[in-house]
Amino acid sequence: MSFVRSIRPSNLIILSALPFIVYLFASSADYQRSLRAIVGVEPGSSAFVPGFLMLATAFSAGLAVPLLWRGKAPRRRMAALAALTSAVAATFIVAGDTVHPFIASVVANGVDSFKSELVIKGATPRQLTEAADLMVRRVEGWLWPTYAALLLAGIVLFFAGSRAQPGPQGAMRRAGAWLLGGVNGASLAFVLLFAHIAFAAGLATTIRAAIAAYMLAAVLGLVWVGLLKLHYTRRSLVLFAAAAVVLAASSAWFLLQPRDAYVLAGSLNGKVGIVTGTPSGLIGDVRFGRYEGAPLTETPVRTFLGPPEAIAAVGKNEDVSGALLPAAAVPADWPVLWRVEALNDGDRAAGITLAVLAIAVGLLTFGGFLHRRHPLSIGSEFIVDTIRGIPMLVIVLYVGLPLSGALKDATQGIFDPPNLMRGIAAMALAYSAYLAEIFRSGINAIPVGQIEAAASIGLNRWQTARLIILPQAFRIVIPPLGNELIAILKDTSLLSILSIRDITQRMREFQSASFLPFAPYNSAAILYILLTLAAASLINQIEKKYDIKHR
Repeated sequence: MSFVRSIRPSNLIILSALPFIVYLFASSADYQRSLRAIVGVEPGSSAFVPGFLMLATAFSAGLAVPLLWRGKAPRRRMAALAALTSAVAATFIVAGDTVHPFIASVVANGVDSFKSELVIKGATPRQLTEAADLMVRRVEGWLWPTYAALLLAGIVLFFAGSRAQPGPQGAMRRAGAWLLGGVNGASLAFVLLFAHIAFAAGLATTIRAAIAAYMLAAVLGLVWVGLLKLHYTRRSLVLFAAAAVVLAASSAWFLLQPRDAYVLAGSLNGKVGIVTGTPSGLIGDVRFGRYEGAPLTETPVRTFLGPPEAIAAVGKNEDVSGALLPAAAVPADWPVLWRVEALNDGDRAAGITLAVLAIAVGLLTFGGFLHRRHPLSIGSEFIVDTIRGIPMLVIVLYVGLPLSGALKDATQGIFDPPNLMRGIAAMALAYSAYLAEIFRSGINAIPVGQIEAAASIGLNRWQTARLIILPQAFRIVIPPLGNELIAILKDTSLLSILSIRDITQRMREFQSASFLPFAPYNSAAILYILLTLAAASLINQIEKKYDIKHR
C-alpha cells in the first residue's frame, strides 16, 4: 500500500489503464503496425539490440562507479558492483562479435548514402559494402581493447586510491574518477544522443531533439540573464556609441561603392537570359516589369553561367530572345530596351546588414543613456520580450527555412546544417526566453544580504554567482524548469513541419499510407503521454532529492 501511495494520482490512473493499453497493442495488428512505424523500427533492426544494450551497459556502469562512491557503505558496494558489471560487459564486447552489427548500422547511417562509397546504393535499410565492413572490423579490432584497457586502468586507480584523500592515493582516486567519467561519459553520450538507433529511430529523434534543445535553451537563458544583470558604466556607453559610429561608417562605405552598368537588350518575344551574379533586384525588375516600357505580363527568365552563353543562346534562336547583361558585354547590333546601374549583391547585403546593426547598437546605446542601464541589458530584455511574443511554429519555420537559407547563401554553402539542427536551434531560441525569466525569478529570490556578504569576504562576481547565487536559485526553479522540459518534449512535434522524421512525422507518413483512422493517432498520443509521465517522474525525484518543499 505504501508503494501505491508514493505514486502520483495522475500516474496511478495511467498505470491502471496500462493493462488495457498492452492488450490493445498485443491483440490489434493495426496498432502493432502503427507502433512499429511511429517508433521507427527498421526491418532487421532486432540484430542491433544486443550490441546497443551491451555498449549501454558497459558505458553506464563505468560512469556510475565514481558517481555512486560518494556516500555510505551501501552506495560503495553498489559502486563496486557497477565496476564489476562494466568489466564483464567490456570483456564480452572484446571477446565476441555482438556489437559489430550495431556499429556497422551506425556507420552506414552516418554517411551520405548518395555520395559515400561505404554503403550499398539503393539498399534499404542501409548496408555497408564488404570493403567498408572489413574496415569497420579493423577499427573495432583496436578500439574495443583500448576501451577495455582504459576501463581497467580507471577501475584500478579509483579503488587503489579510494581509502585515502590526501597524498598520492588521493590523486590516484581522482585520476581514476576522471578516466572513468571521461571515457564512459563521452561514449555513453555518443551512443544515446548521436548514434543511429535503427530499432527506435523516430523515438530517438524526438528524445534527442528535446534534450538538445532544452540544454541549449538553458545555456542561452543563462546568457540572457547574465546580460540582464550587467551594471551601467560610462565606459560601456562610450564603447557602444563608438561601435555604432564604426558600423554606420562601414555600412556607408559598402553602400557607396561604384555601381555596375547593366543593359536589357534584344527582344521580349521569348525568355530573357540572366547571367550568374546579376543583382537580384534587377532580376525582379525584369521579371515583373518594373521599368519604363515593360510589358504588363510577367517575363520568363533563364539563367546562364556567363554573357557568352546567354549571347550564344539568343543567336541560336532558342526560346531566349533577349538578355540582361553587363554593359560592356552587350553586342553593338542588339536593340537596347533598358539601361540601369546597380550595386552588386555582396556590397548591398553587407551594407544593409551593417546599417541594421548600427541602428540596433545606436538604439541600445540611447536606451542605456536614458535609463542608466548597460546597453546589453536592454538588448537582452528586448530579445526575451520579442521571442515570447512570437508563436513557436513561426520561430521554427523562420529559423528552419529563410534564416538558414540566408546563412547558407551568405557563407557560399559552407554553413548548411541539417534540418534537425535547424529545428533544435529554433526551439532552443524560443524556449530560452521562458527559461531566462525562470532563472531571473530564482536569482531575484536570493536575499541581497548574501550577495553583500560574499563581496565582503572578497568573492568576485563570478565566484558569488557560482558558489552562492546559482546553487540556491537552482533549488527554487526546479519545478518550473521541469515544466518547461515537459513542454519542449511535446513541442518537438512541431519539428515535423521541417520534415524531421520524429514521432509526429512518422505518424503522418504511416496514416497517409495506411488510411487507418485512429490507430496512428492513438499510438502517437500514448507514446507522448508515456514520455511526459517519465519526465514528470524524473522531475519529482529531483525535487525530493533537493527537498524543495521543506528546505
